[in-house]
Amino acid sequence: MQRSKGVNIKNLVKIYTGTTNGEFKAVDNISVDIKAGEFVTLLGPSGCGKTTTLRMVAGFEIPSSGEIYLGGDMINNLPPDKRDTAMVFQSYALFPHYNIYDNIAYGLKLKKMDKSVIKEKVNNIIDLVGLRGMENRYPNQLSGGQQQRVALARALVMEPGVLLFDEPLSNLDAKLRVYMRTEIRKIQKKVGITAIYVTHDQSEAMSLSDRIIIMNKGIIEQVGTPKEVYYTPQSEFVADFIGTANFLEATIKEVKGGKAILDLGGTIIDIKYNGDKGAGDRCKLVLRPEAIQIAKEGMLSSKVSLSTFMGSYQDYVVEVMGQEIKIQDNNPQGRETFKEGEEVKISFSALNVHII
Repeated sequence: MQRSKGVNIKNLVKIYTGTTNGEFKAVDNISVDIKAGEFVTLLGPSGCGKTTTLRMVAGFEIPSSGEIYLGGDMINNLPPDKRDTAMVFQSYALFPHYNIYDNIAYGLKLKKMDKSVIKEKVNNIIDLVGLRGMENRYPNQLSGGQQQRVALARALVMEPGVLLFDEPLSNLDAKLRVYMRTEIRKIQKKVGITAIYVTHDQSEAMSLSDRIIIMNKGIIEQVGTPKEVYYTPQSEFVADFIGTANFLEATIKEVKGGKAILDLGGTIIDIKYNGDKGAGDRCKLVLRPEAIQIAKEGMLSSKVSLSTFMGSYQDYVVEVMGQEIKIQDNNPQGRETFKEGEEVKISFSALNVHII
């Protein structure tokens, strides 16, 4: 059904003038290539430029400079309805006086397609998104999740080359969000459509994406698979924004053979490293809470300042070298747990540490 297209963004800039501070550069010279059929998420905090970038691809915002290509064709000067894209909005934007069938069929009717073709296409999409039997209901008779399915169906039925999502799940409750993101990913894979998805929710980005584009203050901090941005963040911002991260300061004693020998508060460890820091340089180690072991014996002396039972894991905060370190000790049942004020040791594998 789908004829997916790639999206190429080259040196894209968006400047807003007339703001209280004069000019505001919302998007600052970003470039990225998105392959046909790929699910890519623009992730970052509010004001980072992700929604502005999506709106420029859709045609709702005009770039100040740079180029946007869709399937190899530059689309900068095309109006939204002439671009081979469809948008799924945060607000659903359904017509309240149309039933579900007519909401989904609306765009096809505008194209003056034959009634039999419209019926076939709409029925196929209704089955795909799991709305069979609800065709004659109106939006106010549907739950939030069902309304989101209608919005998705209305976009998919147009068979666009690229499907754009502007924080589509933010109006749903937490449990339904998890369910709907699974459904969106399932449908996207089945159809094979290129998808660009905007969110500030990192767990949403991790569960949906082939690749994540992490933005901050109008620039791209890192592009990578969920595993790459989680395990090998390229900056402190990325490490801190994706999941929970601990940062331990260390001094590099030597770099050789793809490894760095580090002095970590008097403890010497060697870590896989191919960066540009050298002997004598200070660095930070990124250490995830679930990668740290807590016990009576270990590498670094510490003291428990917080111990909380969370069911599937024991949550600790410990003091190490004057810093607070978060530890997630998974499946603690039947194992020794430690109380506030106890002297303990922490350990971690060199394989689970990343240098920035």
